[in-house]
Amino acid sequence: MTFLSNQRAWRIVLFALLGLLAFVAYWPQPVDQPVQGALTAVFKFLHRHGIPHWVDYELLEASANIALFIPIGFASCLAFPKKSFWLIGAFGLGISACLELGQLLCLHNRFPSPLDLVTNTSGAVIGAALAAVVLRSRVPSPCGDGTRKLERRLSR
Repeated sequence: MTFLSNQRAWRIVLFALLGLLAFVAYWPQPVDQPVQGALTAVFKFLHRHGIPHWVDYELLEASANIALFIPIGFASCLAFPKKSFWLIGAFGLGISACLELGQLLCLHNRFPSPLDLVTNTSGAVIGAALAAVVLRSRVPSPCGDGTRKLERRLSR
């Protein structure tokens, strides 16, 4: 049995990733607050030197949210390989909704956002798709039938 096909190991990895994600999401202050001034200066510099104005903090934040959930989707797909692809996305949405609700109810310095639900879920789906691509030649179906359908569409 290889590590990629070891469901138990991937469930441990998933649990650790969820713990890390909760740590970041429930940090009392926004995690980027200490570097907010530096980020503003960097974006001003980039905009003065020809980078389009749509490349801004909001794009960086959305990209970071996607990047945070890619490992969640990847590990979920490998931890529960018989689950369909859409279910991995729903799991990502559920985790994101719990995190956003917790921020809304418990953290007055954090601001939940519907866009976070979309970007986080997208990250989980991208992670599951990456797991499918990585394992395509090694394991018949890493995420159920939904992944095979997606793989067929992507390979066209």
